[in-house]
Amino acid sequence: MPRLMYRVLKRIADIAFSLVVLVVLAPVLALVALLIRLTSPGPALYRAPRIAEKGRTFRMLKFRTMCDGADRLGPAVTAGDDPRITPIGRILRATKIDEVPQFWSVLVGDMSVVGPRPQLREYTDRYDTTESQLLNVPQGITDYSSLWFRRQEELLKGTGDVEQDYDRLVAPTKIRLGLFYAAHASLWTDFLIFCATFGAVFLHIDPLWCFPRAIREPQPNERVPQPTNL
Repeated sequence: MPRLMYRVLKRIADIAFSLVVLVVLAPVLALVALLIRLTSPGPALYRAPRIAEKGRTFRMLKFRTMCDGADRLGPAVTAGDDPRITPIGRILRATKIDEVPQFWSVLVGDMSVVGPRPQLREYTDRYDTTESQLLNVPQGITDYSSLWFRRQEELLKGTGDVEQDYDRLVAPTKIRLGLFYAAHASLWTDFLIFCATFGAVFLHIDPLWCFPRAIREPQPNERVPQPTNL
């Protein structure tokens, strides 16, 4: 399929799906927002600064799961035992409900449903020429790395330096998987990743089935567990 046609169809699918999600789940989202406001001081939504395709900065919406001002009180990377996480925030993170407002970012064109996860500027500034190719495609809610590290916070739990361990244990694999997606993106790939994400979140099905053989195994220098163990 020509690249332009793929991008047009991908954008149409993003708009249609995000509209359905936001409309259908509107009552649930309103209830979640109310519970957040009632159980901890601060806004219901967190506007996270992230880097979009081509290096543009945007504000990614998420339900706030940590204390207000948490980004000024600790590292940008979050482990499962982070004391900044609120009680209701732990539930929202475990169920992935905190991610649903990102469909607004998809609707307005800042993100896609499927694509490499948008990163902080401090991480994208470290990209070399090859890694910068991650920004040649729309950044998304889910991709191969999201599935591989769907329990990332548990992996980093108990660490002495969460940011250092993220750079050592997580970032290299995320970049490798993201680059593979950027090089092989297609509607079929997006569909498989979406189905695997739905199965992993709602049916607890191991998402490894959607991974091409070329990226199923960690590289020699990658010290990370397999998706089935995460």
